[in-house]
Amino acid sequence: MQGAMPSPGRTRKRESMVLSRLCRCLLTAALHLLAVLIAVPAHASPTHITAELIADGNAAPGKPLTLAVLMRPEPGWHGYWLNPGDAGLGMTVDWILPADAKAGPLQYPVPQTLLISGLMNHVYEHDYAVLIDLAVPVTARAGSVLQVRGKARWLACTDKICVPESGEIATSITIAAHETHDRRFDLWRAALPAPLGSKARFAIVGNMVRLAVPLPRNVALDQPHLFVADDRVVDYAAPQAFSRSGDLLIVELPRGKFEPLTPASLHAVLALDQSGNGLAIEGIPGPVPVNGTPLASSRQTPPLGWLLLSALIGGLLLNIMPCVFPILSLKALSLARAGESEAQARAEGLAYTAGVVLACVALGVAMLMLRAAGEQVGWAFQLQEPLVVAGLLLLAVTITANLGGLFEFSVPGFASEGSPQGAFATGLLAAFVATPCTGPFMAAAMGAALLLPVGPALALFTALGLGLALPFLALAFVPALRRVLPRPGAWMATFRRIMAVPMGLTALALVWLASRLAGSGFAFALVLVAVVLLSALILLGRRQRHGMAGGWRWWLAAGALLAFAAIGLPGMVRAPSAEAQGVLPSQPFSEAALAKARAAGKPVFAYFTADWCLTCKVNEAAAIERDDTARAFAKAGVVVLRGDWTRRDPAITRYLAAQGAAGVPLYMWYPASGGAAQQLPQVLTPATLTDLVR
Repeated sequence: MQGAMPSPGRTRKRESMVLSRLCRCLLTAALHLLAVLIAVPAHASPTHITAELIADGNAAPGKPLTLAVLMRPEPGWHGYWLNPGDAGLGMTVDWILPADAKAGPLQYPVPQTLLISGLMNHVYEHDYAVLIDLAVPVTARAGSVLQVRGKARWLACTDKICVPESGEIATSITIAAHETHDRRFDLWRAALPAPLGSKARFAIVGNMVRLAVPLPRNVALDQPHLFVADDRVVDYAAPQAFSRSGDLLIVELPRGKFEPLTPASLHAVLALDQSGNGLAIEGIPGPVPVNGTPLASSRQTPPLGWLLLSALIGGLLLNIMPCVFPILSLKALSLARAGESEAQARAEGLAYTAGVVLACVALGVAMLMLRAAGEQVGWAFQLQEPLVVAGLLLLAVTITANLGGLFEFSVPGFASEGSPQGAFATGLLAAFVATPCTGPFMAAAMGAALLLPVGPALALFTALGLGLALPFLALAFVPALRRVLPRPGAWMATFRRIMAVPMGLTALALVWLASRLAGSGFAFALVLVAVVLLSALILLGRRQRHGMAGGWRWWLAAGALLAFAAIGLPGMVRAPSAEAQGVLPSQPFSEAALAKARAAGKPVFAYFTADWCLTCKVNEAAAIERDDTARAFAKAGVVVLRGDWTRRDPAITRYLAAQGAAGVPLYMWYPASGGAAQQLPQVLTPATLTDLVR
């Protein structure tokens, strides 16, 4: 007889009991495993930075004793300062002390900077000691031993990975009537930043934190850097600007990128050099001078002689710009009209040179003064102002009408009988309209001019002017060169009208630039003013051909037109509309975008341009805005950042200055490997960019 089959309910109950027992067994095993893991000492696992607690010899009852946590990173690893910067983590210690003993704050040596993927870290890439003052109890008995222990946590990193680490640190302190000292502490104390005798002052001006540090002017500084201890106050990775104002060191730092804080006091360490010497600073709110003399940058600049030669050659190359070449050509032909008068030719040559040099030096002085006052400006800053462009447009229209024979204007005498006064005015004009771009040779010189003392900087601007004036000066002083020029004749009237074409094209380019700077409404109003001015010049020319002067009505109308332009145009300045995306997809440049792309391990091509920069536009057409460049960059995953410097942009100006550039164009390549950035040539070819990703 067969046994009765178990009911389904009984079977399910038995399965449930088995499953429950299995779960209890697994849970018990997991708890035992967790207990074992917890019981394993922290030092059982290897660390990339070892930590050792050391006492400075014996201690006396009631007297302070210094402890040191000696950190030893493995080669290629680093630890962090109390404020790690953009990434990282400082050390923390949970102390277990004898009764009535008390440990003071952690005292760090002067840190180092480490820039990785656009992120600034404050680190130690060598052995370093963090000091702590321990208050020894008054009740401690001589001959007794105090046990000091702590649980330390820190972060160990390379340039690719980071590992949170921890360890038990401990030491024994013998209480004795006579104190002893460990000589190593003398070196470790010397590595701490020295306290500054008086408080610094700081002020937040716009997007800048400005700090005035009382520091005697004879204190040597070699590649200084300010490490701000307070979090979210400054942008750690941004370039820092240092200048002197008597016995004050002025430090300028851009504010933090994301919701920066405004502290009641500012704590920082000023690294004086690369040898670890530094000062501990506490800043309080107060006035900060704005007229400091900039210190030379840590960036190594070429010898001054080479820079002067570069400025001279760069100025010489400016003569081929389309808005300068007509002026230079017609001035050269005016020397041919001077006949055999050597005195007249030399007088015109010297006057023209004086005008060019004066304009270049004046622009340089204005730029240096604006930068000393805290403004972020660079070379050709005048073309970032809509009203300056408006004035240049009206001037270009006037010159075009004069060259085209619509009216006669003897001063500055472009193709008529010359005079020193006219040559001087022509030199001023040529220099002013020839400086919108930096080109080959000129870039290094103008970048260095922002970093050098005032004297050498002005020498560079003078050399630039001499280079620009050199062709005309050579014609004026070398009769053989003048004899090569074609003899004067009727053909010169035709040549003069031909030269009106590039000047007219310059005027059209200025209309387009006005629309980019201040919007289409501003450009349209400016065109109307230019049309009215051109009509007035045509009427003036007709009166001149009939032997009549302009007449008071004409001059009154011209004055009213200029007054209308001066009063009405400023109120029409608007932000321009966004520019359409080109062949090469890009995003606007910012330090945050650069840091994000580099942190993601992507290669980055950052280029800086302006609508008024002829070299920039040529490079974009020849090498950047091309289908083959776009395909190569897309295949390699290159992030393209475009810095538009057409209008004044302090962030871009700071970046340019950090790269040793005074203006545009600037082309930077950041490899995907996280290696050092590469500054590309200022004249690009298609292969220059595509070869970067092969």
